[in-house]
Amino acid sequence: MNDQETLQWLLKGDVSVKYQVNRDLLLKEQKDLQEKIAVEGWGAKFLSKRRGGEHWGRSFYQPKWTSTHYTLMDLRNLCISPGNLPIKASIDKILRECKADDGGIYPNAKKSDACIDGMFLNYASYFKASEEQLRSVIDNLLNGLMLDGGFNCRLYRSGAKHSSLHTTLSVLEGMTEYERNEYTYRLPEVKKAIQSSKEFILLHQFYISDRTGKIINKDFLKLSYPRRWRYDILSALDYFQYSNTKWDQRMQPAIDVLLKKRNADGTWNVQAKHPGKTHFDMEKAGKPSRWNTLRALRVLKHFGIVKGF
Repeated sequence: MNDQETLQWLLKGDVSVKYQVNRDLLLKEQKDLQEKIAVEGWGAKFLSKRRGGEHWGRSFYQPKWTSTHYTLMDLRNLCISPGNLPIKASIDKILRECKADDGGIYPNAKKSDACIDGMFLNYASYFKASEEQLRSVIDNLLNGLMLDGGFNCRLYRSGAKHSSLHTTLSVLEGMTEYERNEYTYRLPEVKKAIQSSKEFILLHQFYISDRTGKIINKDFLKLSYPRRWRYDILSALDYFQYSNTKWDQRMQPAIDVLLKKRNADGTWNVQAKHPGKTHFDMEKAGKPSRWNTLRALRVLKHFGIVKGF
């Protein structure tokens, strides 16, 4: 397939993919498509799994991928309408009932987890939760900013000394969504944390140790979707385009890997699935993926590597 044929293939996918293809590749904002996500396809299926008491699964974080937390991440990533009332009710419930003693999000706990706080801030900001209720989450995240500029969920559990790419990306996504939705509480500090966290990822050229020059973790090169809490280069590159970051030469190694992973027909596969029970699988591992193809193309478009559309 050429790029136009790939585009047409993408447009035959779920309505959430179709909406984002129009928005990000064709530069057409189609609110009518966005409204359909709640009543058609994957969005409607996720919403249909919601249980009484405004939760999915058994609770906020159990079981892992069918819990309220990860279902809300899935719905946010579908780009379902931010005004969806059942989702907003679920987030309000989390903010009322699931705060840890430190002000972050983890029910019945003294300490929260920076990965979870970052992911929560991402979808809570997207769905426009109350700024007053988000203040303690912001406070807790900023308290965990490490000297090397990033974040690590093990800081309070085991005294980590070095930031984690996993945690840093989750917090970056959350803080950027917070800024994007025009929250103002401690915003100058949030912006500084965003910049230092971006620099932390760039220092590592997305997957390379700044000390040894070797690949930090080969799993970082596998293109999974959904990524859950785990880091990979495509998710990081997609974040950098979403945050409208300018080209930096330190992105090149990750771009080179991404280009090598493109199939002859112009698509990218889902290369890995994170084990665990799901509500349903949007795509199959080892097969061409509309999610990964869309994300890769919008990265390449943003950085001027692919023209057209």
